[in-house]
Amino acid sequence: MIRIINGKENPSQIFARAESKFDVSAIVTEIIDTVRKNGDKALFDYAKKFDKAQLNSLVVSKEEIEQALESVDEKFLQVLKKAAENIRLFHSAQVRKGFEIKNLDGATVGQKIIPIERAGLYVPGGTAVYPSTVLMDAIPAKIAGCEQVVMVTPPNKEGKINPVILAAAYVAGVDKIFKVGGAQAIAALAYGTESIPKVDKIVGPGNAFVAEAKKQVFGVVSIDMIAGPSEILIVADAKNNPDHIAADLLSQAEHDKMASAVLITDNFEFANEVSNSLEKQIPLLERSEIARTSIDDNGKIIIAENIEDAIDIANEIAPEHLELCIDNPFIYLEKIKHAGSVFLGRNCPEAMGDYMAGANHTLPTSGTARFSSALSVDDFIKKTQYIYYSEDALNKSAFDVEYFAKQEGLTAHAKSAVVRVKK
Repeated sequence: MIRIINGKENPSQIFARAESKFDVSAIVTEIIDTVRKNGDKALFDYAKKFDKAQLNSLVVSKEEIEQALESVDEKFLQVLKKAAENIRLFHSAQVRKGFEIKNLDGATVGQKIIPIERAGLYVPGGTAVYPSTVLMDAIPAKIAGCEQVVMVTPPNKEGKINPVILAAAYVAGVDKIFKVGGAQAIAALAYGTESIPKVDKIVGPGNAFVAEAKKQVFGVVSIDMIAGPSEILIVADAKNNPDHIAADLLSQAEHDKMASAVLITDNFEFANEVSNSLEKQIPLLERSEIARTSIDDNGKIIIAENIEDAIDIANEIAPEHLELCIDNPFIYLEKIKHAGSVFLGRNCPEAMGDYMAGANHTLPTSGTARFSSALSVDDFIKKTQYIYYSEDALNKSAFDVEYFAKQEGLTAHAKSAVVRVKK
């Protein structure tokens, strides 16, 4: 059963998050080293060991994609395309333009926007299938202008990729798809193999092994973030239907046994109603065992003095998903400082953001919303500066540069500026 705690009496419980009890770093290091050394052979071996799949090729063929499109329900294809359209609309508004500044002395400074050449997408397999992740990761990369978007995802025992994943990749415009998952997939994207090209950035969620692998290859390639367990925090008053709030909490609890589902309310009676609704709804879920563990171990209902205090607590927690199920939510939006994505009002469950709204669902977790943001077009670009000085502009600034450089003891810097000045 979910815990109900007093926001003032139990501050340590408010901010506690689930932490993994297993250190996988040594295992991941070995996998990465093996892939770097043995390339495709290591990937075939790991597919047999971890996925129980005997692969003839790592590449998903054009024929396999066509077969997937034929096997997927036509209604689902239409929903995928509708979601993709919303995602494109949202992310197109994020596109940056460069700039250039000229002064009267003849100096020019500017910045140009350059897409990264090759983006690598990791799409999880296992206990759930996430075509939404394909759309959310691939479409911003395409809008940014990446020359090639490469996707990796683990195969099943038959060496096949789930058709809905391939359908989503087709709709999103993914260029190449490979049958490889886990830490070995991250290693392949980071260093390249005979089949899989080396990428410039890796994005996408995964299990503890994938997260650790992304951490270890960072610096060789860029990464989006180290994703932790899923989180939802709901600020709700007693005007809500408790069944609706309980359903929203369970929408994240079903993700993972380590997922965190938290409600903050100013009404103790409402808190009990939500708790009772959770107990009724959990047994009805297909993933009830996962949700049960998540709610029992990591779920909590926090009783705040009022909605203003609830907002303050939410800012301290800095959740991945924040629902404001209250009157006039836009008034409180200005007070939200730390959240991955905010869902406003009583008619906007977090699932709308996961699938159809268009805003990205790859979000900072574990409190990192205090300093990081949702995946966006910005994740797939570089900003390159440029500088130009005419002879007159150099003459007017060279001795200032000389003086500045000498304050740092860098006399060669100083000389490189003034040596060009005509006496």
